[in-house]
Amino acid sequence: MSSRTSTLPTPRLLLAALLALPLLAGCGARQVQDSLTGSTAQRLVSYAIDDLAAALPAEDFGDLAGQRLLIDSHFVGDAALRRYADQRLAMELLARFDIRVVDDASADRILNVFYTSLGTDRDRRGFYLPLGFVPGVDESAEVNLLTLQQFHGVAEMYYYVGTERAGEPIQARIRTDSLGLPIITIPLNTLP
Repeated sequence: MSSRTSTLPTPRLLLAALLALPLLAGCGARQVQDSLTGSTAQRLVSYAIDDLAAALPAEDFGDLAGQRLLIDSHFVGDAALRRYADQRLAMELLARFDIRVVDDASADRILNVFYTSLGTDRDRRGFYLPLGFVPGVDESAEVNLLTLQQFHGVAEMYYYVGTERAGEPIQARIRTDSLGLPIITIPLNTLP
């Protein structure tokens, strides 16, 4: 008589696999936020624009001291946000390089600015349990098991002084990250 061992999975193993599937399905998400609704989003973008302006390299602007500069900027998004970034650049150029920004034909040079990003983005990595499949529960409901939640302000640009492209794109990113646990979310860094 030969004894045969069963190679079929046990009911407990099948149940564990079925319970683990939602965990594996909810491992990461990324969301780009359309608007600057709320103070945190506004502060993230404002601080990123501040850092972007502060990153203007002296080698590109030091020789323009005492000159008048026209900023001709372009952005695919919100015009009010572009104007804010332009004004922040103008203040930085005046304070650091003694360059006065004008908006007429009296300019000695033109600074062509192309903003490639002025906004916020969200990212979440880790493990969470989506609850949207439960009847009567909102489809976006979920429970964090162990996640890194990121909410960032991003500002990025490249520019031409006259017709000459200057260096690589400049990017600034301001972060607010937190550790998501089932009952509590712990901030890892905060805005000043």
